[in-house]
Amino acid sequence: MAFRFFTIVLFFSIHFCFSQKVDSTLVKSKSIKDSLIDNTLKTVIGIDLDKDSMSFEKLLDDVYAAKIDQEWYDELYSNNLFDTIYDSVSELTYEPVDYPELSTETLKARLKVLDAKTPFNVEYNPSLESVIKSYLKYRRKYLQKLITLSAFYFPMFERELDNQNIPLEIKYLAIVESALKPRAKSRVGATGLWQFMYTTGKEYGLDVSSYVDERSDPIKSTIAATKYLSKLYGLFGDWDLALAAYNSGPGNVTKAIRRSGGYKNYWNIRHNLPRETAGYLPAFLANMYIFEYAREHGFKRYKPEIAYFETDTIRVKQMITLDQVSEVTDVPIEKLQFLNPSYKLDVIPFIKDKNYSLRLPNEVIGTFVNNEDKIYEFAKAEFAKREKPLPQFFKADDKTTYRVKSGDYLGKISRIYGVRVSEIKRWNGLRSNSLKIGQRLTIYPKKPHVSRSSSSSKTIKEKPIKGAIVYYTVANGDSLWTIAQKFPGVSVQNIKDWNGISGTKLKIGMKLKIAKG
Repeated sequence: MAFRFFTIVLFFSIHFCFSQKVDSTLVKSKSIKDSLIDNTLKTVIGIDLDKDSMSFEKLLDDVYAAKIDQEWYDELYSNNLFDTIYDSVSELTYEPVDYPELSTETLKARLKVLDAKTPFNVEYNPSLESVIKSYLKYRRKYLQKLITLSAFYFPMFERELDNQNIPLEIKYLAIVESALKPRAKSRVGATGLWQFMYTTGKEYGLDVSSYVDERSDPIKSTIAATKYLSKLYGLFGDWDLALAAYNSGPGNVTKAIRRSGGYKNYWNIRHNLPRETAGYLPAFLANMYIFEYAREHGFKRYKPEIAYFETDTIRVKQMITLDQVSEVTDVPIEKLQFLNPSYKLDVIPFIKDKNYSLRLPNEVIGTFVNNEDKIYEFAKAEFAKREKPLPQFFKADDKTTYRVKSGDYLGKISRIYGVRVSEIKRWNGLRSNSLKIGQRLTIYPKKPHVSRSSSSSKTIKEKPIKGAIVYYTVANGDSLWTIAQKFPGVSVQNIKDWNGISGTKLKIGMKLKIAKG
């Protein structure tokens, strides 16, 4: 009725996904290894670091941090696993799988333990064994990513499930539905972690408008899902059948019961359910088993990039974009999009009687609150400036065309050209963050385009300052935006241009040139 399922994975821990890649990159570079050895020897025998050693330190930091950031962002916006995982659920064959690491007897014993702990029917059968062994043999990489990402979402899910007195194991349903991707959207329009259709979402209090889609709000959609699941359980009195109805609707389940001669056990009516629903509960139970026995199968429970309890919300007092928030807080736009997935256009509207909020990492909440008035003034000025036609800002020969490649997303392209995500969307009339391979984008770059094969230690040419210069020393907590606020008439872009800065990151003690007056 309201839902389809598919699996796509995003967001995995630095500890698991990147350490090996970064280490191998450093090992392959003889010059870097030599620098490391030289630097270590000099430190041990008490000689001060020379210029080359300092260059090595900076290069090591840049390579490591840039590689982690880039790969994390790539994974966060990658959709290339969608079809593979979706097919693994919807086209299960239940053929025997050779996986000697897990014997049938061991599996039977573990399923018996799980069955005693949950209201779901987790009894052994050959079909379930086939799915579990198939996942363990062919889906290990994807499962590890999901286990890591679950550390962010599961505490949130468990709280709401407990509030509604629903089995905590329901949290594994979100893996089958969306693979823990808040903006996941099926081919028929089901959206969010719990895959609500538009009408069902509205029925359970999820607001959908041009700016906002609360089906993608992790907390609100989870509350709605618990209410819907409670209703389905009330209808069938069986959690297995409630999950089947969640996927294909109560009508398809009652038809399967009739066609099966009145049987009410899921495994007895499965052959009369729609093909996708027939693989739904086996996939759910297989994920439950693997997550519950993750350590026994060699999976690691790593800490995610950011934990839910490390964030908090602020109720907005004026329309503001995630781009603007990123500029004033130095939080990457991709992280803000991850924490605020319900804002379809990356715009948080301000509407009377609506409580729209901004979720931020705890460490920047104080900065935002302390500078709230200035931030909203900045946002207001930005909106006013953007209402002017493009020719007032750009010359015709400033325009370039970018062709979207595999793995591209708006955040990556925006960093290539030194522009904002919202600007690219406005220039190209984009109403979402979705891109297609081969799609052509019009860009008005603010910095020269550097090809991906270019050195990661590239520098940007500084623009000369006319008149007197003052120097500002970067202190703890400073950002380009807060520094610009200290000098009337100076913008963030001015500071970048004067100091040859391409990104937004600053180092404490760094000296910045500012035009006096």
